[in-house]
Amino acid sequence: MAFGKYLKNGLIGALALILVGTRFVPGADAHSPVLFGPSTLVAGTRSAVSAEIKQTSGLVAKTSEAVRAFAAVVRPLSHPKALEFAFRSYFAYMAAHPDEVKKPLLYFVDYGLPSTEPRGYIFDMRALTILEGPFAVAHGRGSSRTQYGIPTRFSNASGSAATSLGLYLAGNTYDFHGHTGGRSYSSIGLRLKGVSANFNDNALARGVVAHGAPYVTGNRAGRSEGCPAMEQERARRVLPELADGGMVFLFAPDQEWMAEDPWVAASAD
Repeated sequence: MAFGKYLKNGLIGALALILVGTRFVPGADAHSPVLFGPSTLVAGTRSAVSAEIKQTSGLVAKTSEAVRAFAAVVRPLSHPKALEFAFRSYFAYMAAHPDEVKKPLLYFVDYGLPSTEPRGYIFDMRALTILEGPFAVAHGRGSSRTQYGIPTRFSNASGSAATSLGLYLAGNTYDFHGHTGGRSYSSIGLRLKGVSANFNDNALARGVVAHGAPYVTGNRAGRSEGCPAMEQERARRVLPELADGGMVFLFAPDQEWMAEDPWVAASAD
């Protein structure tokens, strides 16, 4: 909820209760009304507003610090707010679900860049340093018509073979088996739980995971079934570090997603 809306609603509610002067608390003795005088109500409203200010200010401060730390070195970007959206979504989710974000690692991919350009990074969000990157990352074959290029279509639907944008929580690693060019291969896989409702929350059901793939090299990436696949050697090194509590943010300058993703939209309030 935006701060201005919160303040407006809080003050209107407080004023209404002040005018009434007395209200009963459910479950209290019917003959013993609990009185809330003007000073109590105003103090309560002020306290709630103060908490909202502190939480919002903390999120903005953390995001600004992270953007300053990375903006000069994470280049190019397909959109000027790509890092801001990623970091504010990360910190907002961490504040809402502190028990789930167990590692300060964020795997960030800018899918507004072509697959022939390195577009993936692993950030340490506590030390504000780059652990890996930039490196090539695959997008789903359902997101582009040609093998190489910029993905333009994103989907949360099963069978779409498309990339799903948004914020993910990293789960466990496992033995991944895939096929490319008529041949099978094995690699490490990292299960991903999509937490951007309506945009990537079918990831587990679709089998969208981070994994290593032979069609990703140091300077280009082929297409996956929707997975943010990377080089096999890199996957073996970094995916166990992300597992069980790191996060992933897949970005693209897609107007609908930027306006409606719950974490991106919330962070823009």
